Order: sequence, then structure tokens, then C-alpha cells
Amino acid sequence: MARKRLRHRMRPRMGNVKGPSLGRPLSDDSGRTGFGRDRGHSSSAVVGLMVAAALSVITVDAASGEDSPVDPARAAVGNIVGPIETGTATALRPFRETFAYFSSNDDLRADVARLSAQNSKLRSEVEQAPLDRNRLAELDGLTSNANQTGYALVAARVVGMGPMQSFSRTVTIDAGTSSGIRQDMTVLNNDGLVGRVISVTRSTANVLLILDTDSVVGARLGSNLEIGFLRGRGVTGDRGRMDLDLVDNSVTPAKGDVVVTWGSQNGVPYVAGIPIGKVESVYSTPRELAKHAVIDPFVDFTSLDVVGVVVPRKTQGDRLVINGLAQKPGGDR
Repeated sequence: MARKRLRHRMRPRMGNVKGPSLGRPLSDDSGRTGFGRDRGHSSSAVVGLMVAAALSVITVDAASGEDSPVDPARAAVGNIVGPIETGTATALRPFRETFAYFSSNDDLRADVARLSAQNSKLRSEVEQAPLDRNRLAELDGLTSNANQTGYALVAARVVGMGPMQSFSRTVTIDAGTSSGIRQDMTVLNNDGLVGRVISVTRSTANVLLILDTDSVVGARLGSNLEIGFLRGRGVTGDRGRMDLDLVDNSVTPAKGDVVVTWGSQNGVPYVAGIPIGKVESVYSTPRELAKHAVIDPFVDFTSLDVVGVVVPRKTQGDRLVINGLAQKPGGDR
């Protein structure tokens, strides 16, 4: 009994023994377990082997040329992956086409809007082209007129016409005192005499047409230089005419004779030598011995657009002054 008790006392208790346990892996100082360290080394080795194998396969495939030992494997993979790619592409095609439809629809709308804007601009330019050509021709006519007469001109556009209910025949132009225009200045276009300025603001001026009944213009026959006075009938359009009364009652105007301005003192309100019209007919009354001439004006007063106002040559303003090449002798105009 004493030996059994002594042997029992000398047997160590497994629970109190300090040391490695069979159920727990050993750990190093860094806290990583032995099992984790083994797994990390195994993963690195596997990756290295796979990379080496891939490089070997690539090298063999590149060196073999057309008869590569990798071709059977490549064909097998293609046979497996190909149908999968085809099925995936078929399944995704409606989604791609829907997305492409909306994208292309937005692009088409943007293109249509851009092309519509371009078409509108081109259409406007085409519609504006005849007007621009006509105005350019009238400006060229004013330049030629200035060169022939020697007068300086300020170009302006007709922007308004007096009411037909009134007895006066006037137009409004878009140039005024800021352009050097003053009252009683001569107004003409490339066809002939238009009228005279009767009132001015900073940016506009009113012009009394020679067709007005209050208009009296000193006129001269081109054939014999006989002078007279030209009065308007107050009618515009095709029937717009003027009456010429010569100072010498014994002179009979010739049909088709050209009538020009004889001019006023200092060129106010009319400068000399501006064409007015031509003799259309000659008539007289039983109680009068004098002959009266009906003058058909050169200017079409129903289509007035660009006109020129005769100004002094040294005029300075907000518009270009068209100076003639030849200057009138003894005058500033």
C-alpha cells in the first residue's frame, strides 16, 4: 500500500504541466502560428510555380511557331469558353441595343437641332442676299455720283414714310446731326434728286420729297439750259409727276429733254447739276400762252432705300463721308 501511494504521488498531473499542447500550435515571438507560416510558404510556392509554368508555356508557344503544342489546349478552352461567350453576348445584346438606341437617339436629336439652326441661318442669308446686292448697288451708285458731281455725301437708309392720309410726302432717314446732317440739305440717290431735309434730330432726319405740293425746285433744261420752277403734284407711285414752268414763256420744252437742278445760293436747299427727270409731255391752257411741261422723275419714290445727303467735304461725324474725286470749283460741297 505504501508503494502504491508513493507512486501515485510521484505521477505528475497532466493538467498542471506547462508546455506545448497537442491541441494548440506553437507560436513564435511575432504571434504567428506555425500552421499559418506553413500555409504562407505553401501559397508563395504555388504562385511561383504557376508563374514559372505560365512563362514556360508562353516561351514554348512563341518558339514553336504555327505547330505549337499548346494548340490542343487552346482549342479545348475555346470549345468550352466560346459557347459561353456567345450565350452571354446573345443575352446582353438587347440591353446593349437599348442603351445604344437611347444614346444614338439623343445624338440624332442634337444633330437635327444643329442642322436646323444651320439651315435657318443659310436660308436667312439666301433671303437677305438680294437686298444686300441692291443696297450695295445703290452705294456704288452714290460713290459714282459723288465722283461725277464732286459733292461729298453721307449715306443713309429710309426707315419711315409719312402717312398717306396727310397731304405731305415725306420720308425719314436714319442719320441726323451726329452724322453732320443739317436742315435744308440736298438728298439724292443713284437715280437723281429725292428732296431736301426739313427737320433733324440727333439720329434721324425728315426729308420732303420733290413730289410734294409744297416742294419747289429750281430746274434747268439740259438741251438749252432754260430755267424754270418745278412743282410736285403730291402723288407717288407710277402716276407721280411734276410740273415745270419755264421763266421764258416763249420757249417750248422738247419731249424727252432731261431736267436738272440749277442750284441755290450756297447750295441750300439744292445743289446744282442733280438729275431730276425728263419731259414726258407739254401742254398749255386756252387762257395761257406759256407752255407747261410734265416731268417724269428718275427716282422711284415707292422703293426708296439708300440715299445720300450732300454735306460739306470736311464734315466729321459718326458715319463715313463719301468724297468725290473732283471737287466743285469755288465751293466746299
